[in-house]
Amino acid sequence: MQPTASEPDPETAGSFSILLVEDSLSDQRLLREELGCTDLPAKLHSVPDGAAALSFLNRRDPYSHAPIPDLVILDLDLPGIDGWEVLAEVKKDPRLRRIPVIVLTGSSSDADVIRSYDLHANGYVTKPMDPEGYCDLVKAIADFWLKVATLAPKA
Repeated sequence: MQPTASEPDPETAGSFSILLVEDSLSDQRLLREELGCTDLPAKLHSVPDGAAALSFLNRRDPYSHAPIPDLVILDLDLPGIDGWEVLAEVKKDPRLRRIPVIVLTGSSSDADVIRSYDLHANGYVTKPMDPEGYCDLVKAIADFWLKVATLAPKA
């Protein structure tokens, strides 16, 4: 039986579930490795594009058993459905809009920052230029969202 959005998923019970929407395999690998170096009980799920992200979040095939994530880390420059569209869809959906979405992108453009917050992103982070920067980034995100912030209960 598939758990509903309000039932805990037995596979991820007691852990923090993160959805990474990122088309770069090297960025996926770096984030996964750095998250694994923390002592935090987080499970990272990754998808390569916006269409897959929306399928994951809406539990459509092949993600019908996917957990509702506690946090989404979203790249903007994605093939097909881009990060802007994913962010807009998530934030207009009453079932999903309380999930924090952190934009993680290569752009430091003021226009992109403003547009992200206008679409109700919960944070905007520019990708580090070197692999070592990912360690600090992952620790900062994990510390804040797993230890400091109080998240809304899942609908």
